[in-house]
Amino acid sequence: MVPGYGSETARRLQERVARALPAEHVERLGDWWLRHAPSASWWTSTVLPHGVLGGDWLMRAVSAAEGFYVGFGRAATFQITPGACPVELDALLAERGYYRHTLMSLWAAAVDDVRARARTSGARTQLVESPAAGWFDVWHAVHGDGGDRRPEWEMLARGQQPSAYAGVLDGGELVAVGRAVVDSGWAGVFGMATLPRARGRGAAGDVLESLADWASGLGAGGMYLRVDVDNTSALRLYERVGFTEVCRYHYRSETLS
Repeated sequence: MVPGYGSETARRLQERVARALPAEHVERLGDWWLRHAPSASWWTSTVLPHGVLGGDWLMRAVSAAEGFYVGFGRAATFQITPGACPVELDALLAERGYYRHTLMSLWAAAVDDVRARARTSGARTQLVESPAAGWFDVWHAVHGDGGDRRPEWEMLARGQQPSAYAGVLDGGELVAVGRAVVDSGWAGVFGMATLPRARGRGAAGDVLESLADWASGLGAGGMYLRVDVDNTSALRLYERVGFTEVCRYHYRSETLS
């Protein structure tokens, strides 16, 4: 953790992520979220094991989560956020043969700081409330695997919070995109993508500024996002516009024989 953001902030932000990228099936086990979204990004089908559980209760909860995923024919995966999860959970999962993977970083900033510090290109930016095919084309060109896009469309359609989709235009063609979701005073940033030919020219800053302006208009005071710890170019951009790290987190996945 860093000064200014505590474990409760990390927990609540991760729960906002789960609402912004909703799974198709969600069951609650106390404060735990058991989530499954067929064919969508794998991390949408992970457990948010939040709250305090100790002793036998913790073992029972892990067993119940494993049973939930057996019903869908897949291995259980837990998202381990320091301070948000039972302190014994990571070690318990390791003892049960779960492997550790995908180290991520959760970052946050004041909306006003992002609006003031984003370095923009001056290009024309458009902002809409629903994604269009062109928005997805850019995102998939950067992050996609060429597979079926329907699960991602369906996931976005399940969202209940106000959303905005920003795009930067170069000669009438979208070259950079991003999405924001406002939930209880915070705006989550998702889907950031810039085509290679537009990088280093401020397009990502245009997207962030546009989303921050929109979030401010809905009364959001903070912004947050998640980023791979090895994505150094993204980390430099987010730090430059005022984001700081809230915490790092990782995943533990069951190995099925």
